[in-house]
Amino acid sequence: MLPSESELLDCLVIGAGPAGLTAAIYLGRSRRRFAVVDGGASRAAWIPKSHNHPGFPDGIGGPELLARMRLQAERYGPRPLPATVTELERTGEGFRATLEDSSSTASIASRTVLLATGVVDIEPDLPSLERAVERGLIRHCPICDAYEEIDRRIGVIGWDKSAMREAFFLRTYSTDVTLMTLGRPMALTPEERTLLAHAGIKVVEEPVGAVVTEGDRITALSFADGGEHRFDTLYSALGTRVRSQLAAEMGAETDEEGALRTDAHQRTSIPGLWAAGDVVCALNQISVAMGQATIAAIDIHRQLPAEGLGRPLEGCGSPPP
Repeated sequence: MLPSESELLDCLVIGAGPAGLTAAIYLGRSRRRFAVVDGGASRAAWIPKSHNHPGFPDGIGGPELLARMRLQAERYGPRPLPATVTELERTGEGFRATLEDSSSTASIASRTVLLATGVVDIEPDLPSLERAVERGLIRHCPICDAYEEIDRRIGVIGWDKSAMREAFFLRTYSTDVTLMTLGRPMALTPEERTLLAHAGIKVVEEPVGAVVTEGDRITALSFADGGEHRFDTLYSALGTRVRSQLAAEMGAETDEEGALRTDAHQRTSIPGLWAAGDVVCALNQISVAMGQATIAAIDIHRQLPAEGLGRPLEGCGSPPP
């Protein structure tokens, strides 16, 4: 059950992934009145184990990391609200958000908003296989885990220049890299194809006829021409969809992919609206999201009136109008 409308919040955090929970920790320790809305779709929850997150030399799974961060955040503030923000609008005092869960609708007013809604991975269309990325059958972040695939057989799914760049990136870790287009024509120049050939990266443009899985991974793809390629791991290079609609509908500036543009303090072009994490045009990494959220939360605290003083705290920048 969602709460009924109450007093004006200092900040509404939309999203409960690494960015949103980091912001909650900082806002809570700054003694701010805030709420976190959790749509239950954090991309970090799909990570089987991350080995490049500082402080965990043996790696940590995404669900465990989120659970630890949630426990820490709840020591300083309220539990995240399990709901979806369906509308965000500006008001004279700041913003008003409409929240929905499975049984009710509520409205929350806040002086400021921090958007930490992230992205959604575009899933490859493979025969008789749904939600392959979400289920961990296909990886999507070679920066995160390619080190663990050194000298193994690696497949990359994609058909444009970004897929080619990912194949070259993975070539750093293995001499056995295959780029597969799933039947789509490869949108590359002859010179780019030559570069791939010189790097020893195979290109397969046939449609996939069947998928072979063993346990929690895909081990082989059978193609329409009768060939079969076996892999130790597969990566999708199909990109993401940015969850920036709430801000974009208010006129916030985005890049060509829909990611929000922010300044050095994580402020968007909408006064009073900050953004952090994958929804921002930057490197999609947990450590980056946490750093951005830290910057945003501290800036929000400084721009809001200090308790009992009726004026902003001294700090970088000026308060939003």
